[in-house]
Formats: sequence, C-alpha cells, structure tokens
Amino acid sequence: MRGHGRAGPVDGGGSAVPVTSSELLSVVASRELAGRRTVFAGIGLPTLAAELARLTVAPGIDVVYESGVCGAHPSHLPETIADAVLITGAEAVVSMPALFGSVLQGGHIDVGFLGAAQIDRWGNLNTSVIGDPCRPSVRLPGSGGAVEVMANAREVFVVMRRHTPRSFAAALDFCTTPGPDRALADGIRPLGAGVTRVVTELGVLAREGVGDELRLVAVHPGVTVEQVRAATGWELEAADRVATTAPPTPAELRLLRDDVDPNRVYLR
Repeated sequence: MRGHGRAGPVDGGGSAVPVTSSELLSVVASRELAGRRTVFAGIGLPTLAAELARLTVAPGIDVVYESGVCGAHPSHLPETIADAVLITGAEAVVSMPALFGSVLQGGHIDVGFLGAAQIDRWGNLNTSVIGDPCRPSVRLPGSGGAVEVMANAREVFVVMRRHTPRSFAAALDFCTTPGPDRALADGIRPLGAGVTRVVTELGVLAREGVGDELRLVAVHPGVTVEQVRAATGWELEAADRVATTAPPTPAELRLLRDDVDPNRVYLR
C-alpha cells in the first residue's frame, strides 16, 4: 500500500469495497476527532478528516482555518486556505492578530491537525526542504501557521500520505516546526502536548506528550508490525498490544465520496 493508488478492498459487512490510500487516511484520521470540540485544520487530508468527522463522530466540532475563519461551514471543500468558500456560512472571520493572539494563544484549540513531509520520533516536523538545506532536492511550502499551532494547541494530530524511512526520519533534513521537547530544551514552557497521533498509510503512531517517543499502536488491515518498523527511520517501539484499525465502512466511504469531496479536490 503506497502513494495515492488503491489501498485494497475493504469488507464493510457486505461486498468488498475498493478503497484508495487517501480515503483510508481520511476515514481513520476522522475517527481520532471523536469527542473533540475545536480543530485547527490544515488544507488537504486534515480538511477531509475534519469535514468527515463533522458528519460522523463529532457533529458539533468547530473547524478553524489559518486564514482567520472560525466555525467554518463551507458548501464545498476549499482548494486553498484563501478560498472564499470558507467564509460562506462561517461563525466568524477574525484578523491574523486575533486568530493567533487570542484563539490559539488563548488555549481555545483542542487539536491542531497538520500534514508534514518529514517527522521524527519526538514529533518535530519538516515542511521546508528535503535534502541539504543549502542545496535542497525539494523545496516545500514552509511553516505557515504550524509553529503556532504546535506551540498552542492542546495536542496535534499529523496525517502523512507516505510512510518511508525518508519521511519518518531518524534526523530531519530541516526542523520547520519544533515540538514541545525542543521548546523545553530552549527554556520555553509549551502549552500543549505536541504531536500525540500520527496517521499513516500503514497504521497509527502515538505518544503521550513531552518526553515520550512515537510508538506504533495500530496497523491497517493486511499490514504487519515488521512492515511498519522496516518503513521507519528509527527503531520504532510498538505497544504491548498493537490494534488493527477497523476498515472504512460503506457509510463512511459514501459520505466521504458523495458529500465531503464529490469533486475530488483531495481524494485521489
């Protein structure tokens, strides 16, 4: 199971339903939002997951975007963070100082939902460059609001399309978004726990917070613990009992395909 192609058939209680990697990631990530009140969502898979959660496990969740939109209720998925559709039906639109100074730093975000190109065992993120920072092989968009989200959200979830030793790296090529462990090392007391969940094409990694490493807590159907360890750039620890994620149900897939992203903005 790699990239954006088919992840394989899923038995939802009837006939097998082909599921793409993007659909699997979105469904599994959406379930992690059960019981949460506010989520600061990045564009892409985090948006898919947040919108699906609103229709399933978290109907009252408030979704916040870094363009200043709070309580978003878009009629269709935004293509960028500045897409005007985000404003339509929103509870509020605030300035950048109000968003970052009051909403985030005020401790009003339960979950920051981010993507990344690289992550390490402590939950530090790279969204800047791949390769030598002075002569990178790939240039990426950079931080955006991720640094502020990491520093101020109660916890951070990350969803990553690829699980390889390059993306789950022993050492980041560049640290764009430091987690609370690095903040503490610099004498700064973080407000939140940093990254606590990472959903990948192979399974789910988790950590409790400061001082903990990410460890494997669940694999997707058909994936083994050994496969995940081989695809990770550090010696990945596993929980005493590694669960198997429940496959997407036909109902979840129908909502995702027909209601959340019928135009295939992010589903591939």
